[in-house]
Amino acid sequence: MAHRNLKSRAVARIVTVLLILVLLNIVSIRLFNRIDVTEKQIFSLSPASKELVHSLDDKLTVRAFFTDNLPAPHNNNRRMVLDELNEYKAYSNGNFQYEFLDPSGEKGEQEAQQQGIPPVQLQVLKSDKFEVMRAYMGLVFLYEDKKEVIPVVQNIGSLEYDISSTIKRLTSKSRKKIGFLTGHGEPPLSEATRIQQLLSKQYDVTSVDVSKGKAVPADVNVLVVMAPTNSFPETDKFQIDQFVMRGGKVAFLLNRVDANLQNRFGREVTLNLDDLLRTYGLVIHSDLVRDLQCANISVMQQQFGFQIQSQVPFPLLPLVSNVNKENSMVKDLEGVMFFFISSVDTVNLKERSLNGQVLLSSSKQSGRQSSPFFFDPLQKYTQEDLATTFSEHNIPVAAVTWGQFKSAFEGKPVPIDTAADAIHFTGTPLTVSPETRVVVVGDGDFVRDQYLGNRDNLTFFANMMDYLADDAGLISIRTKDVSLPPLEQVSDETRNMLKYGNLILPPALVLGYGLFRWRVRKARKKGME
Repeated sequence: MAHRNLKSRAVARIVTVLLILVLLNIVSIRLFNRIDVTEKQIFSLSPASKELVHSLDDKLTVRAFFTDNLPAPHNNNRRMVLDELNEYKAYSNGNFQYEFLDPSGEKGEQEAQQQGIPPVQLQVLKSDKFEVMRAYMGLVFLYEDKKEVIPVVQNIGSLEYDISSTIKRLTSKSRKKIGFLTGHGEPPLSEATRIQQLLSKQYDVTSVDVSKGKAVPADVNVLVVMAPTNSFPETDKFQIDQFVMRGGKVAFLLNRVDANLQNRFGREVTLNLDDLLRTYGLVIHSDLVRDLQCANISVMQQQFGFQIQSQVPFPLLPLVSNVNKENSMVKDLEGVMFFFISSVDTVNLKERSLNGQVLLSSSKQSGRQSSPFFFDPLQKYTQEDLATTFSEHNIPVAAVTWGQFKSAFEGKPVPIDTAADAIHFTGTPLTVSPETRVVVVGDGDFVRDQYLGNRDNLTFFANMMDYLADDAGLISIRTKDVSLPPLEQVSDETRNMLKYGNLILPPALVLGYGLFRWRVRKARKKGME
């Protein structure tokens, strides 16, 4: 009898556990949550993505064409995509649906390719031999009568940004426009293809010409003044100023020194923009910031009668990791690489009733080089040189100001272009702007294709455009996939202490623990005697 009761209790417990598991599964379908202990919550949807998918007002369907049994390291992609889509679905109030399809066979492959998903060639190790496998790893988004495609899911780290930006493109009723100023020696957009490709996913990108009295087009939301080399005439400055007075946002990415690494010489660039920037509470100094936390360059050195190419640190290419944690443009960046950057300053903000923040600044071991600008990549620094040349810290190199700006031309006559075909300004110039923003960076080349060697450079610029276009939601998503942080500069004494500490401390701890155990055992034996 007792045995029967014991058996009945065991069965009851098993049934109870099964019922609890079933109920938990039912609840988990309705309520979705996950615990993410990573520093930047890289395995969880950001609030911007949750809000985006939660605000869907119509059905959005994702068709995931993924080949089964993918080889490593692609075999985890399918699981990661499935988890990500499940999370989007959980926050969508039923308006986000997806289906996974294995495009196997001729019919399946034909359907995938018709939807815009191309096959990719993957190497598979079978029977100790490498074989080529055709695979599909793409997503198709369908919303109303529109379609967007992610042809190949390659970078899982940027998966959330790719999905959210695609949803945003599909559901947005209109696109904002970003204009790149031309006519003053600025590099053409063909030298900035990567930023153009990135921005084109969310914005319309165009060139803007303000020569001969032409105004910045009314449909331009953000104006980028990037790396001009020629002086600005007053008429062009007036058109930029009036754009700000209408509420337009401007990013000034300016080179104050034209530096040539091959010639090892730099010269000051006169842009005639100082008075305009100062009116907005900003200054770019005619200097170069040098920092011991910097990038390496390749140089040829003579060693043992041979020309050898080696990597040497070059302080005039600072790798800036000192970011303003309060500003969404930069708070999650790890290191932006600049090329002969000048220091910036925010001046008289309170007097002009403006707000401002320094976005990026140099490390604790940095300094400024003034004219004449001669530099030697192979220069060796003594301890005395280090103490004097790199004695400054936190030198600002990028800043933002916002508020109601006053016109730089207030109380002045409207400048007139004397060209025969020039357009003359008519009407009353605006003297006070609505609430708007201006960003300034002391380097105009950091996002040009030939210098764009650091992913955070691209991220910083894209965040800047989102911030100025009042489209900051995607910033928190984009910065989840960032580069590794640069190593912090330490003194030789600290480096040696860490080096020998790592060599000596672990064996010493093991030896000490062994001695402790030996003493304990010896004491026990002695007590037993």
